[in-house]
Amino acid sequence: METFGFAVIAFAVLGFGLISKRVQQTLLTPPMVFVAFGLLVGHAGLGWIEVEVEQIHLLAELTLALVLFTDASRIDLTLLRREHDLPVRLLALGLPLTMILGTIIAAWMFEALTIWEAAVLAIILAPTDAALGQAVVSNPRVPVRIRQALNVESGLNDGIALPILLIFISIAAAKEAPDGDPLGYWLRFTALQVILGPLVGAAVGYVGSRLMERAWQQGWVNDSFLRLSALGLALLSFAAAETVGGNGFISAFVAGLAMGNCARAICPSLYEFGEAEGQLLTLIIFIVFGAAMVPDVLHRIDGLAILYGLLSLTVLRMLPAALSLLGKGLRPGTFVFLGWFGPRGIASILYALLVLSESAIAGQEQILAVVTVTVLMSVFAHGVTAYPGASWYASHAEDMKVADPSCAEHRAVSEMPLRHPHRPAKPRKA
Repeated sequence: METFGFAVIAFAVLGFGLISKRVQQTLLTPPMVFVAFGLLVGHAGLGWIEVEVEQIHLLAELTLALVLFTDASRIDLTLLRREHDLPVRLLALGLPLTMILGTIIAAWMFEALTIWEAAVLAIILAPTDAALGQAVVSNPRVPVRIRQALNVESGLNDGIALPILLIFISIAAAKEAPDGDPLGYWLRFTALQVILGPLVGAAVGYVGSRLMERAWQQGWVNDSFLRLSALGLALLSFAAAETVGGNGFISAFVAGLAMGNCARAICPSLYEFGEAEGQLLTLIIFIVFGAAMVPDVLHRIDGLAILYGLLSLTVLRMLPAALSLLGKGLRPGTFVFLGWFGPRGIASILYALLVLSESAIAGQEQILAVVTVTVLMSVFAHGVTAYPGASWYASHAEDMKVADPSCAEHRAVSEMPLRHPHRPAKPRKA
């Protein structure tokens, strides 16, 4: 990317920042604005931004490692086990059902994809991104148990889906490889990545977070370097795993879990990083998505790709979610609310880029086209419906509480930190 391209992105961040509070009161969301801006200034528009494939991969790897680390660090496993049964159901039952159903439909709809490539597509589109519908998970009128179900689900499902995705990418690549490149080699290679990654992540996350916590308690580290140390821990877990043959992304996710559950006292500093530097990387990814990824696959987007995208955002998400929550005493409106607000965002984009780097997968262009159109539809459909949807459900939930004060939706649970929370602005002095 040339200097002018960096200037354009910097202008976009600055310009949006100047009106961010005003925009927050509308139906527009940051992902919508930055994707649209990317489309405008990309090579399909004004041509102000030209991004090289190597630059995309580097940015994607850095962002994915940090997103996985920070998302995992927000999850308190003790609270999850004790109070948050809804996201556990969504993760343990809904997520696998979404992958299985998505694989079956993709294999049936796209004749060019093998069953393994269909599975890769389904897994990429399985993780949700609550940040795309921030008004839903940050609206205090929505019952805590319901918005936390979406928040916790989106924080864990990308890390859970990743090792499954790696396995199926390896199988799909091996099936396309020449006879001299057997399936057994790729399975052993993936097994090492999936095993070594968590081991390295757990070790680095536990030891590193304990050292950081001790230094902070002794007054040896200031707040700025506490945040930088958390960033360094994420990158160290990634690099260490890659060095020994493990998967760096899985390592970063497990390291985040270790830090979030072994040194919670220092985690607020990491959340502050996620609200600023982490969000900046995410928004740059959305600009690159609009500027480079969308124009590159426009010629491959057809009726079947759009139809699968619509199914992915509706039936393939809503049916498994509803089935996974049966028996929890929830009302029909809650099933619809939880099912619809499963947007596809940053994880799906970054996982698609992982597939793009695997040249041995013959169906990668088809996969990339379907993922791109699905995320594009999700960014705008879930963005536009987030505020009115949250307002509707909040009123619906209040009516449920009046009719039945002990209804399942209003059961008290503890809150966990959100990704990129909207903090209320401090009142201005007169």
